[in-house]
Amino acid sequence: MELKQLEYLLSVAEHGSMSKAARALRASQPTLSVAIKNLEEELDTTLLHRDSRGVTLTAAGRTLRDATQEIIEVLERARAQIVDLEDAVVGDFTVGCNEALGVYFLPDFMQLVLERAPKVQLSLWNNTSAQVREAVIDRRVDFGLVVNPEPHPDLVIVKLFHDGIEVFVSTREPLPRSRIEALMRVKRGPLIAARRIGPVRDLIARFDADDALPDRVLDCGDLQLVRSLAVAGLGVALLPRRVAQIYPGELVQLHKSLPGFPDTISLLYRADLHRTQGAMVLKDLLVEYGRGLQASDPNEDSILPPS
Repeated sequence: MELKQLEYLLSVAEHGSMSKAARALRASQPTLSVAIKNLEEELDTTLLHRDSRGVTLTAAGRTLRDATQEIIEVLERARAQIVDLEDAVVGDFTVGCNEALGVYFLPDFMQLVLERAPKVQLSLWNNTSAQVREAVIDRRVDFGLVVNPEPHPDLVIVKLFHDGIEVFVSTREPLPRSRIEALMRVKRGPLIAARRIGPVRDLIARFDADDALPDRVLDCGDLQLVRSLAVAGLGVALLPRRVAQIYPGELVQLHKSLPGFPDTISLLYRADLHRTQGAMVLKDLLVEYGRGLQASDPNEDSILPPS
């Protein structure tokens, strides 16, 4: 069945006459007759009663008319929704986020979306940066917030701001005055870290090479747990700076001379992203908020790359 055939049937049913329906549709009467005949043959039924007074629908014709009206209504709603997608700030999107970023980026960003794009519906998906990147490539995620992404020909990568993994301790602990004292404090331990994160493992290896790795390393699977243990004063912690400083006054960098691992946080989306108004506004909000974090960071130069 073709939509044009069904529209012909609706017009015939409305006007009760093949000739009147043809005039209303600006089509020839034979064209209508052939279309209805083809429908009847396809469905193996009779759709119209024909007599000297005109045409009326059979039971099968009434069933098809009612179904056609529902189809037309559904198509009209779809058309209106598509117009909105193209021209209005609406839509359903999924934002994938590296777990560390989710801790400090998403809460205030979500508030910004609620204020500036209230009709945009967001789903949030947390995973490793590598998994978020793959999800964007596979179209399972519309936008990704990741750390140090690898380039890919299908991706647009927009650099937003810097972060980095550093050594932190509780603010209740006296700070060392020199690099040697800082290394001695690391060696005293315990060292609290999430070893599953590649840069964390690199820094642990660096402290081992400097003979500053403590006997006890508390391996945690969650960065929030690393932070909580450090705030409790249980040891020194390897943490992204922005995670450590979510709540000011609880943790402080042990010493600026200690090595850290610099990170660049980027926004990812596919180059062939459907650029609806909603998608573009959401992308712009992600860039605006991310670059705002960079502009407000007083510690951008505090991270020393591994040497």
